[in-house]
Amino acid sequence: MTTISDDLMAHDVILDPHSYYHEIRETDPVHWNERWGGWVLTKYDDVVQVLRDSTHFSSDRMAFLDKELTNEQRDAYAPIFKVLSKWIVFRDPPMHTKLRLLLNPHFTPRAIERYRPMVRGIVKRLLDKLEGKGQMELLNDFAYQVPMSVLLELIGAPLVDREKVKEWSEQLGAFFFIRADEPRRREIACEGINSLVEYLRPIVAQRREHPGVDLISLLLGAEETGDITEDDVIATCVLLVFGGHETTMNLIANGTLALINHPDQWDLLKQNPGIIENAIEELLRFDGSVKATVRWVTEDVTVGGKLIKKGDRVLVSLSAANRDPGKFQNPDVLDLTRDPNPHVAFANGIHVCLGAALARMELQEVFTGITQRLPCPVLETENLEYHATVVNRALESLPISWKVG
Repeated sequence: MTTISDDLMAHDVILDPHSYYHEIRETDPVHWNERWGGWVLTKYDDVVQVLRDSTHFSSDRMAFLDKELTNEQRDAYAPIFKVLSKWIVFRDPPMHTKLRLLLNPHFTPRAIERYRPMVRGIVKRLLDKLEGKGQMELLNDFAYQVPMSVLLELIGAPLVDREKVKEWSEQLGAFFFIRADEPRRREIACEGINSLVEYLRPIVAQRREHPGVDLISLLLGAEETGDITEDDVIATCVLLVFGGHETTMNLIANGTLALINHPDQWDLLKQNPGIIENAIEELLRFDGSVKATVRWVTEDVTVGGKLIKKGDRVLVSLSAANRDPGKFQNPDVLDLTRDPNPHVAFANGIHVCLGAALARMELQEVFTGITQRLPCPVLETENLEYHATVVNRALESLPISWKVG
């Protein structure tokens, strides 16, 4: 019997998680990872079972982390807990249900559609500047610029603040890396979250005095009815800024790389822009920006024929589910016409990504724009590297070039 490596941070696993999860799925799909100290799920049906079962599987990361900390650590993490404990992604029912009902109407596909002209304009302006250069580092020059510009527009913040907001978001990101090999991880995350909160607080105060049509004004309307507090408003804005730009940036990069590696699919989309909706779903399935999410078991439960006990933690591999041959025919093949495509790139169940409709719309505009205006680019490096994290699928850089004229 083949021994499965439990090193989720091994370089080859970070570089190619899909092959690693194929191996686990074939030999031990509900796998106890001794090194991580929890279960790893790789089959589509098991992943969906857990994501849909909020009774047995909790998303309250802050509550479970709190149990593991000493009083000294708890005090040190206080600034992070104050904000992240109010994030909808880390809340269980009934509070999650209350917040979701409040926020959902503003993130439906129909509600998001009002922002499409704005997003299209952002993509066009960026491509106007880049098209004639024949090269770019896609992450910094394009993939980051689009979602951050969109999010700052949504909250009514100045676009000139993009770079400092990026810095603070990256500092907060130190908290989410499962491997804590940065000695100042906690301090860096606290600095980032404190900076974001202090940046957002005067914007919230201004919107309270002069409401507009931006998202903060909509949230403040709920505050007036007593449904949420100002801390909830600010925490939600931090979540949108941090989660909204990071995941979409990586989706743009991963999708572009997938198309570069499959130039026939780039040409297919270029010649048939009407398939853009199907194309985006396939890019999301093929190499999404969130490899996995974590749940904590609240009561003993059986998954895939194995007993998972109360208190255990579970790594729910979205990437593995999206490449499960039991669900998807030829899962390692990029097929922009794939239909149906029930991927779980945005998770599933009550915690399905709140910003999924916004991300889809941004990706539609991005990939329509770049495939129509650029010939299929080529990579300017032979050594692509990914950030060493279990949760995110995030390239460190993506230098590309294309023919001009």
